[in-house]
Amino acid sequence: MGGIVLTIVWQVVSRYVFNSPSEFTDELSRYLLIWAGILGAAYVTGTRGHIAIDFFMDKYFSSRKKQNEYFIQTSILAFAIAVLVIGGIRLVYITLSLGQVSASLQIPLGYVYMVLPLGGFIISFYSLYHIFTLNKKNS
Repeated sequence: MGGIVLTIVWQVVSRYVFNSPSEFTDELSRYLLIWAGILGAAYVTGTRGHIAIDFFMDKYFSSRKKQNEYFIQTSILAFAIAVLVIGGIRLVYITLSLGQVSASLQIPLGYVYMVLPLGGFIISFYSLYHIFTLNKKNS
């Protein structure tokens, strides 16, 4: 988040103080926001802070709390593996194979997209951890 703030502050300073807007800050801040969002989702998964899932399950299915927890964690795990890990690896591979580079920064877009499988692995780890924790509580 600090990197995003610094790049945007630099953009404003370079545009209004120096009358020469920086060319790369818009793209860099966008990519940093993508990384912060995905890694933030992984952090929230680790802390079990996703309020929407808990609220829905507690409100409508409160009598089966243990089964709900397994369902939630299994759903998160399936999504993380199918979409983020497998889909992310395919996306990174394709963009690196095609040699796509970003417009301003001239970095391979595969490096930007690497946050998808990375976040997917972290989310999968936390989901598995929560499932094993549920098993220990129930034993």
